[in-house]
Amino acid sequence: MTDIRVLVVEDEPLLAEAHSAYTERVPGFVVVGVAHTARAAMAALRANDGGDIDLVLLDFRLPDLHGLDVCRALRAAGSSVDVLAVTSARDLAVVRTAVSLGVTHYLLKPFTFAAFRDKLERYADYRAQALADGEVAAQHDVDRMFATLRGTAGHSLPKGLDAQTLNRVRTALTDGAGAQAGLSATEVSGLTGISRVTARRYLEYLVTVDRAARSPRYGTPGRPEVEYRPR
Repeated sequence: MTDIRVLVVEDEPLLAEAHSAYTERVPGFVVVGVAHTARAAMAALRANDGGDIDLVLLDFRLPDLHGLDVCRALRAAGSSVDVLAVTSARDLAVVRTAVSLGVTHYLLKPFTFAAFRDKLERYADYRAQALADGEVAAQHDVDRMFATLRGTAGHSLPKGLDAQTLNRVRTALTDGAGAQAGLSATEVSGLTGISRVTARRYLEYLVTVDRAARSPRYGTPGRPEVEYRPR
């Protein structure tokens, strides 16, 4: 699969640089441009007839035009480019309007790299499903696509699981060796500082929500160990 090409729109140069660096740290994403104003962003997107931009990381509080107006102009021009709002705007009316204009994610400043990466990974999963050939087989396939974008809210986790620990387990699984060779519950336990039994519970939960895959690990004495890989 080709890299997802990103335009970063942020008026503060230091933040634009940070968002670009964050984006480049997520496998499968590449920054193809940076704009500091709405006018510069629109110019880059008007030149996007060849599909050189897949995703816009859009700050809403730009010096010359509100980010929502940029979204309106895009949709009025028939552009289907995806938008991830990266903003400090907390007004519910702004959030509702963003949803109505097809903004795929809304990330509030300030944020951690883990939160940023999670949004991009969920977008990549959604995009892979959306671009697949053919038709959806059943309702659950449609539900899964929407669930991929929504993510998992902390209050919807099964009893006994919490979002912070889940994020630590996911980070262990997606970073470094976990992404390449898979990790056992014992190895995740060592990386996160939680018990092996707890690590296994979280890993099994990730399997049930299609965020990880489970397979036997052979080559160890006795019963094969189970290892997990990120999806």
